[in-house]
Amino acid sequence: MTLIPIIQIHGLDIQTVFNNFRIENRRKNRVSNSRSAQAKKTVTTFALASFLNDLGSDIIYPIWPLFVTSVLGANMAVLGLIDGLGEAVVSISKALSGYISDKTKKRKIFIWTGYLMGAISRIGYALSTVWPHLIPFRILDRAGKIRSAPRDAIVADISTPKTRGKIFGLLRSADHLGAVFGILICIFFFNILGYRLLFAMAAVPSLVGAFLIIRNINEAKPPARSPFETKKASKLDRNFILFLILSAVFAIGSFSYSFLMIYAKEFGFRVSFVPVLYLVYSGTASLSAMPFGKLADRIGRKAVMMIAFLLWILVGLTVVFTQHYTAVVVIFVLFGMHKGAIEPVQKAFVSDIAPVELRASYLGTYQMVIGLCALPASLIAGLLWDNIGVNMPFIVSIGLAGSAMGLLIFIRSND
Repeated sequence: MTLIPIIQIHGLDIQTVFNNFRIENRRKNRVSNSRSAQAKKTVTTFALASFLNDLGSDIIYPIWPLFVTSVLGANMAVLGLIDGLGEAVVSISKALSGYISDKTKKRKIFIWTGYLMGAISRIGYALSTVWPHLIPFRILDRAGKIRSAPRDAIVADISTPKTRGKIFGLLRSADHLGAVFGILICIFFFNILGYRLLFAMAAVPSLVGAFLIIRNINEAKPPARSPFETKKASKLDRNFILFLILSAVFAIGSFSYSFLMIYAKEFGFRVSFVPVLYLVYSGTASLSAMPFGKLADRIGRKAVMMIAFLLWILVGLTVVFTQHYTAVVVIFVLFGMHKGAIEPVQKAFVSDIAPVELRASYLGTYQMVIGLCALPASLIAGLLWDNIGVNMPFIVSIGLAGSAMGLLIFIRSND
């Protein structure tokens, strides 16, 4: 006989109620652990695929401006046109992919297809014999960015405002770490393989990345919107538009990295050393992206964005007011810190203010605006460079970055 009487409540004893509670609690814990494990697997897969894709991209990027200008005979304005055109055209597809992804609730197909496009474009670069051939492949390459908004929406869904900056920072660190290894491959194998074989080899990592996405990423419905987010969603449209205007103003002055590469070459660095400077930039960006993401989680998105704008202004000021080889190296360090700061925090900010069911659309729209500004940014910078002088693109960019900082004061955030 038990010494403790079983207390009956409406036909149920407390022991049975307690046992049922324990069973339900264990079930919830298993579900929670399973979701946590899947989230970690998703982030790890995205980081590895990003690493591989950027490894392939940055086998090409250090020698891209030299290939376009020296091998295919284009001038700086054409280089700016090619660099900007792909970004401008693909920006529309970014917005469309985000919108379609939200409508269809499909993310995965955009991600692996984007990596596949990047691989095909690099084979096209290898086969190009005159600079006009590059244009369709450049567009295809940048069209591979259709993966960005759907991927970032998945990241936003599986993260929280307290971890979102860190995760976006991790992915950017993986991107730039892949760039470091890609640059090292470029440096060590360029004299052996030359431009075209390197370009063809660069397709392989992106193919592997596409395979990883197909195998490891499971489609999941985005989480339901909380009552708090429902209240906020209708009030954020004007704030988001202001943020887009701010981003556009800054992006028009934030021209392609190609100009810094050509600047280093014309300053007096040997052609074989220019990829080393790009390595300095990528290594700095890789090391700084995650710390800046964590910092944005702690002190707020706006504060880190302000730091990023200041770093870009320092790049321009260093170009304009210094004439020393060490200063050129400092420029690439500052540029890497700028990229490490700006990229994770802007995506985290957009993810914070976007309604849950429209995250891919918001992210796609933001990326579209940035992309549309890339064409005039690089084209104007090329024209200023050719017709006025090397310093003029940087002087204009300093003014635009200062304007963006002024607009940032009026942005509301959820920090």
